[in-house]
Amino acid sequence: MKTSARPSRRAPRRADAACVRADAALVRAFDLLGKRWTGVILGTLRDGPAGFRTLARAVDGISDSMLSDRLGELCDAGLVTRTVTEGPPLSVTYALTDAGRALLPALEQITRWAEDYLPR
Repeated sequence: MKTSARPSRRAPRRADAACVRADAALVRAFDLLGKRWTGVILGTLRDGPAGFRTLARAVDGISDSMLSDRLGELCDAGLVTRTVTEGPPLSVTYALTDAGRALLPALEQITRWAEDYLPR
């Protein structure tokens, strides 16, 4: 009996369509969250608002230009707010939005996973 090598033309099952949507959502999430330092910055802001210098000291190894870039991306994504207080001296403070705070449980889970499964 001969079998055809061409793929089936049946309509995708409902589970297949749901899987595609989930993958697209993960791609969008990791396009932002998968960048180096992003999760660390969000985790650093979990205790409350912080200024640029405070964040630069707290995130060991990040350059000022990278911190500035990441903060800009997080603000654009609606996860962090940037508040400028006129001086003197001029003050800029960064804080998590509701959307940013909604990520904290996931970041805590990732932290626990890393402690359990990733070598030091």
